[in-house]
Amino acid sequence: MPGPAQTIRAPTLRCAWCALELGESRQRLGGRSRCPACGVATTDPWPTEGELDASYSGSYRPHSGRFSGPGDLILRRTRGRLARRIDALAPPGPVLDVGSGDGALLDALARAGREGMGLERESQRADVIAADVEDHEGSYAAVVMWHSLEHLRRPGEALAHVAGLLVPGGLLVPGGLLVVALPNADSVQAQVFGERWLALDLPRHLVHVGADSLLDRLRELGLRIERVSHVRGGQVLFGWLHGIVSAVLGGADLYDAIRRPEARTQALSSRRRAAVLATAVLVLPAAGIAALGEIALRRGGTVYVEARRA
Repeated sequence: MPGPAQTIRAPTLRCAWCALELGESRQRLGGRSRCPACGVATTDPWPTEGELDASYSGSYRPHSGRFSGPGDLILRRTRGRLARRIDALAPPGPVLDVGSGDGALLDALARAGREGMGLERESQRADVIAADVEDHEGSYAAVVMWHSLEHLRRPGEALAHVAGLLVPGGLLVPGGLLVVALPNADSVQAQVFGERWLALDLPRHLVHVGADSLLDRLRELGLRIERVSHVRGGQVLFGWLHGIVSAVLGGADLYDAIRRPEARTQALSSRRRAAVLATAVLVLPAAGIAALGEIALRRGGTVYVEARRA
């Protein structure tokens, strides 16, 4: 125990993106602080391992599935399209899925004839390893970070590491492909909804990156940007729907309303759920117009990037 004249210094917060020590010059936002050097925000206060474990347990991804109705089936079909695209663009070889979740992409890759390996916090499959990406070695034709980069404690280091896992290109064979999708912290919807933005998702999202910051880092790593999409990353329209419904109904959670009862963060009566879903239908045209607008401005709620190693 410290003596009477001693004080306990709070843990130093570092930018999760560039590792700069964040002092008093940082810009404090709701639940996060923006780095004065790189402009990327880091979750603040920084969660403990216990807090993160609790945030991923129970309702986050129950074995019975996350979404009501056809939601889980639609999600798996979108992973099938992504797998086919990766198979068409990547050179021969295995694919690493960082943050593989329930393994939907791995299953789709197998159907396409591709060998796949996944990384997750906990492993429940033979083709998924419970490990940090920085500790994983290998050589891959493609690495996928589908809405996983923002969950990592050292995302800047992780990105540099996975760039090194990609196979180099040759005279007749293209280099390995990196696919990244993540919430765009510089999107219009992020600015409009602020602390109520769907993709803020504290404390699970540890870093809050804008599209330009992501592209700059990929170029610094020597990767060639081949495609940038403000549509393909998903959640663009739904982000607007979620935010507008929350504003109209005083904080109602549309994301909870479309999930199975066991996957909800709080109890929801049938009447309240019906009201939330009905409101979403009514505001759908406005949400669609807003989504099209931010896509046209190239400030979509998510950003999807394909980059290749030379």
